[in-house]
Amino acid sequence: MRIVKKERQKRLKDTINNNPFITDEELAEQFQVSVQTIRLDRLELSIPELRERIKNVAEERLIDEVKSLPIDEIIGEIIDVDLDKSAISIFEVKNEHVFKRNSIARGHHLFAQANSLAVAVINDELALTAKANIQFTRSVKQGERVIAKAKVYDIHNEKDRTTVEVNSFVGSELVFKGEFEMYRNSK
Repeated sequence: MRIVKKERQKRLKDTINNNPFITDEELAEQFQVSVQTIRLDRLELSIPELRERIKNVAEERLIDEVKSLPIDEIIGEIIDVDLDKSAISIFEVKNEHVFKRNSIARGHHLFAQANSLAVAVINDELALTAKANIQFTRSVKQGERVIAKAKVYDIHNEKDRTTVEVNSFVGSELVFKGEFEMYRNSK
């Protein structure tokens, strides 16, 4: 027996709140309606699609974890962080990030992604870049996705310094590498 629209939408909202990772296909099967009906219900209820829900859950988790800067000041989208150990972010190179004449990404965007990731991985309220040794290894074009991976190597509490290495890739190809010496307020 089919449930009336109002009741279905109430149950749909509860189901998504309990499991934000459920797909439209799984919801359609559960409620015995078409995928299009589920999408229309979500639209009416202002519930975002799965990809956006996953992103929202990740951001909510990261807001509590990242201490050194607000999550909206990070360049790129952090997808994983283990404070004082490692972090990963993704940066989509769009039209506004490239030189108009050749569609090559401006270097300061790649540096900003790596630098903000190096700051975000620090388990402290204050983290500042004291020194950076960077190298661009290949040009990045519009439409490419840059994945930056940060790894903490040395934590010197007596010197208030932490060394973070960041490698950025397009696919499996290294496009940027940097070693950041981070000042941290260990007092």
